[in-house]
Amino acid sequence: MLGNSPDLITQVRGRFAHVESDPFSGERIFFENAGGALTLNSVVETSARFAAIPDNQGRDNPASAYLVDVIAKARADAQTFFNAPAGGQVVVGESGTELLFRLARAACAGQAPGKVVSSTLEHPASRSAAALGAEAAGLEHVVVAHDDATGTIGPEAYALAMTPDVRVATIVHASPVTGMGMDVAAIAGAIRAVAPECLILVDGIQHAAHGHVDVAAAGVDGYVVSPYKMFSRHGFGLAWISERLAAQPHDTLKGGGAWELGTRDTGAYATFSDVVDYFCWLGEALGEAGDTRAKIEAAAAAIHAHETDLTNAMLHGTGNQKGLAELEGVTILGGVDNPAREGLVSLTLEGLTAEELVSALRERGIRTHARKADHYSGNVLTPLGLAGCLRVSMCHYNTEAEVAAFLAAMAEIAGAA
Repeated sequence: MLGNSPDLITQVRGRFAHVESDPFSGERIFFENAGGALTLNSVVETSARFAAIPDNQGRDNPASAYLVDVIAKARADAQTFFNAPAGGQVVVGESGTELLFRLARAACAGQAPGKVVSSTLEHPASRSAAALGAEAAGLEHVVVAHDDATGTIGPEAYALAMTPDVRVATIVHASPVTGMGMDVAAIAGAIRAVAPECLILVDGIQHAAHGHVDVAAAGVDGYVVSPYKMFSRHGFGLAWISERLAAQPHDTLKGGGAWELGTRDTGAYATFSDVVDYFCWLGEALGEAGDTRAKIEAAAAAIHAHETDLTNAMLHGTGNQKGLAELEGVTILGGVDNPAREGLVSLTLEGLTAEELVSALRERGIRTHARKADHYSGNVLTPLGLAGCLRVSMCHYNTEAEVAAFLAAMAEIAGAA
């Protein structure tokens, strides 16, 4: 959709900082979006504006009242983005990882004897959080194996591990290693079919910039994102928690009850409103005239479609260029034609380590990243017998011309490897 409208893709790219170059390396193609997406220009401006305001919330002055209003609007915007049901709340924390740990610890606390279920596909942000939460609460931690060949996990795998005494379950919405998205609603359905009172937590950090987020439809209790991976900035994480999860024992001030500890950065809240405003702008530009949620859904659908076009071009070629699937020595993680793929291709090239391949691409003006079989990615790479892989991660502001430049560089590197 976006790729078919040169004017629209130009407008999209114009709303982001450092699209074609950065202050350190000059012109470059940015295919490292899974490590942190490009930042909206509006977010940069908002961050600077709020950093200069000395007032805090809850004071008797106009500036303080304004800050309170900004936070209230951002919470409402986030509720709309998540399509969250009434009764829950939006929480800002130090980072997405920190929030996953807080949510897991709270979900496990005070539970009757039973189990916590996670999967081997998960980032340690949720898998380790579940393990530590289970240990602290005296619960058994069960880890379900994902499918190595496709880099995914489905409801059937969770169903095999389910018993009525499962108290907490964690799900990764998309893998930052394989780039594959999971059917969260189907997995949650399989969990609740056996353990209807289970508290379900979702790591949406990799998925949120690439697809549809709908916690009401998914029927989960917690959903966590890292805004710097969805066009905002570093320094905070954002979560929605259900009323049931919010009522669980959690870190809070004595005599209080709030989930947020200390005075939060109003500018962080405000930049998430910038993200929601951007989704609304894109939805309107695509012709959606409905409410805010309808515009967000239209934007998400177009983003997913455009990124599918980009990954197909990368895998199968564009113009007269061969795709990765045709380059000798290249292996694609998760298989070539995998419908679960979300804007990300991970691969290996015979004769070069992942780090060497990243350097070779950097020398040709293309930014990518190497994943290693360490505590972050070993859960996916080690079963495949891999020490590492190249991760090429795209976002909707990337173009087919950039994919073509990447393929030309890969053909040159593969020919010399």
